[in-house]
Amino acid sequence: MSTESQIQSFRDTYAALRAEIGKVLVGQTEIVENTLVALFSGGHVLLEGVPGLGKTLLVRTLGEVLDLSFNRIQFTPDLMPADILGTNLVMETTAGRREFQFQRGPIFAHLILADEINRATPKTQSALLEAMQEHQVTAAGEMRKLAEPFFVMATQNPIDQEGTYPLPEAQLDRFFFKILVGYPNAAGLTEVINRTTTSAKIAVHKILPREKLLALMQLIREVPVASHVKDYAVRLVLATHPKTDTAAPIANQYLRFGSSPRGAQTLILAGKVRALAQGRFNVSFEDIQAAALPALRHRLILNFEAEAEGITTDHIITLILRDVPVTAEAMNA
Repeated sequence: MSTESQIQSFRDTYAALRAEIGKVLVGQTEIVENTLVALFSGGHVLLEGVPGLGKTLLVRTLGEVLDLSFNRIQFTPDLMPADILGTNLVMETTAGRREFQFQRGPIFAHLILADEINRATPKTQSALLEAMQEHQVTAAGEMRKLAEPFFVMATQNPIDQEGTYPLPEAQLDRFFFKILVGYPNAAGLTEVINRTTTSAKIAVHKILPREKLLALMQLIREVPVASHVKDYAVRLVLATHPKTDTAAPIANQYLRFGSSPRGAQTLILAGKVRALAQGRFNVSFEDIQAAALPALRHRLILNFEAEAEGITTDHIITLILRDVPVTAEAMNA
């Protein structure tokens, strides 16, 4: 297949997925776009928003339109790592003998919904770390590979702090995007009411088989990125590192720690997906800028001054995007 045909195939598939999910999810175009970008990049997504905004509905709908296995894990304070990974059980064979057999947990699926992930204890949250990074789990003394593709979508409620455990920075960094789910506008809320308070049911269809998804994910890796675009992504990330020669003034004032190298990787991969979705086989500065907020907002650690003044990481990233020029020549001019 020619490059032009591959680009068109990706663009058509991306548009079909977006339209199919849009049948169910109302007025959340940007959230759907970012979720699809993370999916094709092979990353995981953290959805943050108050209850009732469609976070779980988005994940469930994504599972319906993809020809992939899907499991939901409801995180609670009493959930244990074995409840996620699996454990050895004593089973009786046909010969009447008893032996240990490994009973796989819900983590063994392509698409995982980790609902209200911040309600589980740190011990249980950490059970996801190896799975998210290495696509494997170590359980009952053995290392077991997970099926590809493996995609975790976790949700958390930012306002209910009682009985919750904030995700540690090491785990937050393993999420490709952090997506903030906001309230719908008047038109969107009206449409939600029209769709959910009548007897009408909306049917969605499977769009993307597993083999084609894997092929498109591989195509993403082959999209070229010009050196000056890579340099821009690097300078954006370096500008978040306080107390360094490359730090932006806002970073020195309000950050304790900047983004890890995963932030730069995320910017480039997300830029590749956005380029292909728009029919281009090259990444632009605008693609990098569009990915900056969801890619970096959970990778910046605020200092006490920022928290006291109510400064958000989104505000800091927005100012860094404004202050960091797209080319090094402009910076040195």
